[in-house]
Amino acid sequence: MTMALSATGLDLRSEASALFRRKRLISIGLPALVLAYFVYIFFSFDIAGIAERARPDNARILLSDTYSFKTHVTRNNRSDDFTVAIEGETKGTYAPGVAPDWVSLNGDDADVRLDDGSLVRFRGDMVIVDLPDFGTIELISAGGDIELKLPTDEVPEWISASATRVSLTLPAGRVQVTRSKSEVFRYEGGWELFFFTLDSPFHGRSFGELASLAVSPEEIVPGKPNAVAMVEGFWTNTMWRHGDVFWALCETVLMAFLGTFGAGMIALPIAFLAASNFTPARPLRFAMRRIFDFLRGVDGLIWTIILSRAFGPGPMTGALAILLTDTGSFGKLFSEALENVDDKQIEGVRSTGANALQRHRFGVMPQIVPVLISQLLYYFESNTRSATVIGAIVGGGIGLLLTQAISTQKDWEEVTYYIVLIVLMVMAMDTLSGWLRRALIKGEQGGH
Repeated sequence: MTMALSATGLDLRSEASALFRRKRLISIGLPALVLAYFVYIFFSFDIAGIAERARPDNARILLSDTYSFKTHVTRNNRSDDFTVAIEGETKGTYAPGVAPDWVSLNGDDADVRLDDGSLVRFRGDMVIVDLPDFGTIELISAGGDIELKLPTDEVPEWISASATRVSLTLPAGRVQVTRSKSEVFRYEGGWELFFFTLDSPFHGRSFGELASLAVSPEEIVPGKPNAVAMVEGFWTNTMWRHGDVFWALCETVLMAFLGTFGAGMIALPIAFLAASNFTPARPLRFAMRRIFDFLRGVDGLIWTIILSRAFGPGPMTGALAILLTDTGSFGKLFSEALENVDDKQIEGVRSTGANALQRHRFGVMPQIVPVLISQLLYYFESNTRSATVIGAIVGGGIGLLLTQAISTQKDWEEVTYYIVLIVLMVMAMDTLSGWLRRALIKGEQGGH
């Protein structure tokens, strides 16, 4: 008896010792493994190189461009003509001789005041920049190399100078002189011309004035009520293209809708062939499941590229790409839902003398409809986001406008506008799909 107790005590001590060693190994090995993983990330992703290549100044300029705009004051060095344009676009160009109140035009001369107190003066072949905390800078372009005169011997880092181009990056703007033109960019907050362009009779009016005009019987645009003229002016804004943007959003939602619900309609009948309790033939089930694997295994972007080569660009190509991928996903989900149906409900319908079609309609469908609706609405919400990227490839929807704005590398406030609209669209789809899920699924469940 004593020997048995001793043996039991030895076994317990041995197990306790082994457990202690395992815990100690885990406590030492797990942190070492995590540390090794982070070291791997540091070298494989070139963290040091990324930090070295980072340009905080460029990031700051990019960020400021998302909520501000630039007004270009440009002098042609050959003809001495001045042009004042918002974002440098023809659609935002002021009429000859017309300029904002911070620009003074006087024949071949001009004065441009910046928000930080700087003053840029155009005088013949010379551009004079008066900076409050630095002094006066002179830029001379008399047809040859550009001459730069500074109040100090050292060139600051915010000045980029060569024989053919000199650029000054200031807090409130930028001055750039080349052989062909001299230009001042003045930064201002907001999205200029967002509501009305320069040629609109409503441009430059306050919200209070616009509200008064909207209900005023006096017509600013002959033959149209002021409220109608305002809506038309906003809708046809040539700078921001609100009408085109709205239809692009509708096109994106339509791509997601056609692709998602088209896939659901195709996948539902085929899913019966992949469910073991509805299709006894194992080779047929195996073949259908591999088809589903193939369709969903190829990413939607890959299908987009393949289909665009086959059918050409367009929103329908994007809808087909979503349809192919989601057919594979829905086929798997629906077949699994079919395999989990309650046979008792089907037998109850069979006992009434119902045929196979009626058994499926009244015994199977009520059980899987909640899963069906939930997955369809979830994928529709998700595909609304995917359609943005797909549209950028096939040339349709808001994704195309977004990539065009990014590729210009100048109108980042438009990029912000499109991103905000995409986020609002996704939020709207999320709210709508959530409401429909609660209404339809609870309704289905409440009825049974």
